[in-house]
Amino acid sequence: MIRIILLNITLVLLLNSNISSQIESDLFLEGATIIDMKIDGNYLWVATYGQGIYRFSFSEEKWFNYSTANNNLDNDLFFTLEVSPNFVWAGTTEGLFTLDRKTNRWTKRKFALGGEFGNWIRALKYDNKRDLLWIGRFRNITHFDIKRRRYIDIDRMQGNDQKSNNIKSISIDGDSLIWFGSESGAHSFDMSKKINDRAAWSYINNKDRNFLGEGESVSVSSFLFEGRNIWFGTDEFVTRENPTFNIGGIYLFNRKFSWERISRVDGLGGNGIYSMARTGNYIWTGVYEFDRRDKKEFGKGLYLINRLTNEVSPVNLDEIKINSSKILTLLFESDYLWIGTDRGLVRLKISNQLAKWGVK
Repeated sequence: MIRIILLNITLVLLLNSNISSQIESDLFLEGATIIDMKIDGNYLWVATYGQGIYRFSFSEEKWFNYSTANNNLDNDLFFTLEVSPNFVWAGTTEGLFTLDRKTNRWTKRKFALGGEFGNWIRALKYDNKRDLLWIGRFRNITHFDIKRRRYIDIDRMQGNDQKSNNIKSISIDGDSLIWFGSESGAHSFDMSKKINDRAAWSYINNKDRNFLGEGESVSVSSFLFEGRNIWFGTDEFVTRENPTFNIGGIYLFNRKFSWERISRVDGLGGNGIYSMARTGNYIWTGVYEFDRRDKKEFGKGLYLINRLTNEVSPVNLDEIKINSSKILTLLFESDYLWIGTDRGLVRLKISNQLAKWGVK
């Protein structure tokens, strides 16, 4: 109850720039392009595109950097990151980097299948219940049994559609289901079954009225699960020559037959979705617009969606002291929302001590 009240107070402040009350936010790693974040116990791990991997100690409020500049990592360009009690994994175009947390040393692994693109690691997800790492590659999914040190490559191409095997995102749904977002739909796997059991796998794209049957294809950039609904964040990629290729937007699926779409028409600043995070009854999302003429992505800010009404509201970035409209990644933990941009990392506190007085 306390957290819901405090969150609502913060959201009012964020949405109303005329209110003079202070918003507590801090800027870290100014100038860095923040790609991915994970929290593990006392540490926040941050993957950047250009400055390697950062580790932040909550207890000491100190940063440590693995990078070529510090001679403790031979790559600075990362696309994804995942952590376990014993390891940290990070994905690049050159394969999978692994930090042994006991020895504090990094190693690199390349994959034979998939050719050059098979070593572009774009998504990672650790299953702590089974001690498994799922690796999303530009070509193929890899299942890594950590205890057995066994890698299994899985080709999920549907028919002749290569994009269906180009993995962009991975997310665990409940106790036994895991989803893989591709450049042409989404795969799901029932983890209670064997990896080679075809019945354990399913696939949906924008055919048969899935994703409302819109666009030529659908590229799934992120997932969010709440209650009976699955929120699919999708990419926008449209050109003058191909104006309906990937139309983007957020799709809500009730796991049965009902689909809804939230897009620019509903108040979002753009149809491209970088990331999503949930706090209470609100979904935060970083959005972008793909320019048809210049064929480039342009960040369009941070938005809040009321998950009960689907009402969309823009967040006042000046109130949070964010110096970029390109919101690449979001992570909510305890009383803080971590906001990764192409110009640094912002820590936003969604409660304050004054608000706690008198609230039970």
